[in-house]
Formats: sequence, C-alpha cells, structure tokens
Amino acid sequence: MDGGSSEGHDPEDFPAFPRIPGPRSAPDDLSAAALMPETEPEPETERESEPEHGIPEAESSEAPETSESSDAPESSDTPESSDTPEADDTVLTHKVLTSLLGAWALSACSAEETERVEEHLTECAPCADEALRLRDAVGLLHAERTLDLDPMLRARVLENCLGRRAARVPVPDWAAPYDAEAARLDALLRDIGDAEWHAPVRLRWFEDERTTTRKTTVAGVIGHLMSVDGLVAGALGLDDPLGPSAPADPTGRTESFWQSATAPPTRTIHEPWREQSHTLIRTVSFAGRGVAELSVSYGDYFALPLRDALLDRAFECWVHGADIAEAVAYPYEPPCGAHLHRMIDLAARLLPSALATRRRGGLAGPAKDLVTAGSPGRSLHLEVEGPGGGDWFIALDSPAALGCRERSVAQVALDGVEFCQLVAGHVSPEEAAAGQDGDREAIRDVLYAAAAMSRL
Repeated sequence: MDGGSSEGHDPEDFPAFPRIPGPRSAPDDLSAAALMPETEPEPETERESEPEHGIPEAESSEAPETSESSDAPESSDTPESSDTPEADDTVLTHKVLTSLLGAWALSACSAEETERVEEHLTECAPCADEALRLRDAVGLLHAERTLDLDPMLRARVLENCLGRRAARVPVPDWAAPYDAEAARLDALLRDIGDAEWHAPVRLRWFEDERTTTRKTTVAGVIGHLMSVDGLVAGALGLDDPLGPSAPADPTGRTESFWQSATAPPTRTIHEPWREQSHTLIRTVSFAGRGVAELSVSYGDYFALPLRDALLDRAFECWVHGADIAEAVAYPYEPPCGAHLHRMIDLAARLLPSALATRRRGGLAGPAKDLVTAGSPGRSLHLEVEGPGGGDWFIALDSPAALGCRERSVAQVALDGVEFCQLVAGHVSPEEAAAGQDGDREAIRDVLYAAAAMSRL
C-alpha cells in the first residue's frame, strides 16, 4: 500500500491505517454510542512523523527476521489503539443537533446544548430555517389576550397627536368624558354583525323601591340614547331627532321613539346616533366657555348645566354600552380613572337633592338638624375605592347645607364601579355597601337615594 514490495513480510508489518466506520445508528437513537463523534482519518503529516512499524523497502530483503522480531510488538499495539478512539463529549453530530431543535425552540436545552445548537445554526442553512419555523410555532402557543382595547389608548393617541400639532379648536375638558365614551360605544357597534343588532337587552333601573326591567334590543338601546341626547341638542339650538313636539323628559322621549317606529330599530340607527354625538362635540367646541353653564332641562326630573349634562350622557353611554356588551358577549371595560372620578363626583353632588326629594315623598327619615344655607350640617362620609375613587361628604338634612368631615355621623365604603352600578339601578341598595359604620338610618337613606337617581 505504500508503494513498496510486500513479499516476504508478515501482514502485521504494514502501517496501521484508520478503520472504515461501522454502520450508523438510527436517527432516533440517542444512546451513548450515537453521541460519539465519527472517526476521521489522521492527517498525512502526522503519519509521517510517527515511527514506522514496518521495515523500509531497502532492508526488507536483507533482514526480514530482525524486522519481524523487533517490530512485531509495536505493530500489534498500534491497531488496538486506533480501533478504540477516545470519545469527545463536547462534539455533537448533525443528527443529534437536529433532534435538539425542538427543545431549543422551547428554551428547554441546557446551557451547553444551547451553545452547541446555536453554533450549528450559523453553519447549517437547513437547520437555521427549521429553527425559525419552530420558533414561530412556539409563538402560537402563548395564551390568548383580551381583544378589548385599553380604555386609555384613545386618550394617549390623541394626547400624542395634539402634542405634535395642537388642535385649532380643542374639545373642552369637561366634554372629554362624553367624547371618549361615545367613541368606545361606537367601536363596539362597528364590531358586531347585523344579526346581533336584534340581540335582546334587558335594561334595569330602580323604581318604586325595587328593581324594574324592560326588554329591548341593541338597536332599541341606541335609539334610547339618541332620544335622550336630543335634550342636549335642543338646549344648544340643534335639531331634535324626535321633532319639536317630543316629550321633555327622558322616559317619555324613549317611549315615544319606540312606539313611533313602524318596525323594530335596526342597524340603520347607528349612523344617526353617531352623527348626533359628533355634532354635539363640534358645537360645544366652537361655542366657547360660556356654553358650559347653559341649562339643560330633563322635564320634571331636574335641570343640569351643560357641563354636567354631557357628563350624565357619558355615564349613560358607558352603562348602556356595558348592557349591550353583556348581551353580545363583548369585552367592555369601565372608563378611565379620571373620567370615572368625574362621574362619581356628579352623582355625589346630586345625592343631597335626591335625598330631599325622597324625604318630601315620605321615603326617607326626617331632617334632624337644619342649618342655614352654606353652613356645615350632618354628613355621611362616602368613601369610594379603586380607580376614580375619593372621599365625599353628603349633606343629610338639606341640599343647601355643607357636607364636612367634622359633622360626619356615618361612613359608607364602596368600590367605584359598584357605586356607579348602584346609581344606574343595576345593584340593589342592600347589596351595594362593602363597609358601613355609624347612623344606620342615614346610611339607608343615602343608599336608596343613590339608587333612586336611576331611570330608563
């Protein structure tokens, strides 16, 4: 094999060459034998530097016996050492590295395996492509997130846009809650299909000391909102969607709209309602500061300045938006904390008048300590927790009295959303308060007065 004559020599006198590798193991065989590296032939330079195990060609004919006796032991040891190479555990075969790609994509490999796999990916294009596909597949295994948008997302986008280029005619700060809640409800309505506009919705409110319900549809709820928004439109000199002869109170307007329809409302009610809300926002934005104190009459119920009337309409958009979302199984979050705080503040400011109305009807206890207008009187400490929460002191004996901490005779603690549900008539007074302390009669009167502010 080395170019010389082999006559007269024992086969053991020839140099030892690496053996041909044996059969490979199956791809799924991860035994210790499969992890051993394949034997590679030694470099030619190394074989030349090693001592020869045979006799040079020139000496083979002269001293065959000497070469056989002196070199035989060495030739017998060398093949044995080449047949059992020492395994190198730090080297992994291509098949093993390929089998580790799945575990690597799941981040389940050890640090050493991860290093070997990533080194291999820089050298093997097919494995690199497979690794990308596996990593993309792992991304599909993550838990599903809610489809509902962050309530503050719209505010952040608008703030960023206005920071870059201020609006020539900005929306008044006191109209922002109505603008935001109308936009959220509009987004919900655009997401639902035609059939869902006929989904049944049960409206709830507190009347005659008990919870009252009325069944309608999603389209009927939007018609109700548009009818009551017409009170604000009329105060601004805009066209009333129900005409000039429409009733002046919210309940009468809603009943008139439902009865005048020749057929149940459909999705076609969406655009008129949204266009009306846009018109209201544009009008108050161009009208200037003085318009905030413009009086909006709710018939025999009460009258509110425009700033509070739009806050009331924002509250209605949220409450009825939640009713619709429940009917069509749509995720719907409460308003952001700043807007929720304003809604709670409006309800707290209206509570003394609502309590006085119930007292005149014999539904609340008599006044115990009347004081002059603007003077501190007996109060209930309303503690609202959570986003939008705070502390309010409700005058108990007269709407003209000043509620204060020093003359507090009772305390009620509620969650912010739960308090709004109580005001909307969705929660009974007996179930609302999370914590009560002090005058039980005062607590009962205030909770029932809060529920009595709800209406259709």
